Amino acid sequence: MFLDELTPVWKELSQQPVAFLGGFLSGLFRLNLSEDPVKSWLDQQSGSTTSGSTTGSNNGNSGAPKSISID
Repeated sequence: MFLDELTPVWKELSQQPVAFLGGFLSGLFRLNLSEDPVKSWLDQQSGSTTSGSTTGSNNGNSGAPKSISID
């Protein structure tokens, strides 16, 4: 039962170990791939540049409460 749940993990690990471990470690260390140290390193590795827009920016209002209206 427990081995059935781990089968996809071991399959991915055996097919692409570097990519799997990189994704695992970035999640473990909570690295944001769109922030600068990681983003610039990824750009150097891939040889391309990413677009200037980031999906996580919302003008510093991420912690502000949102108002809703219920009819």
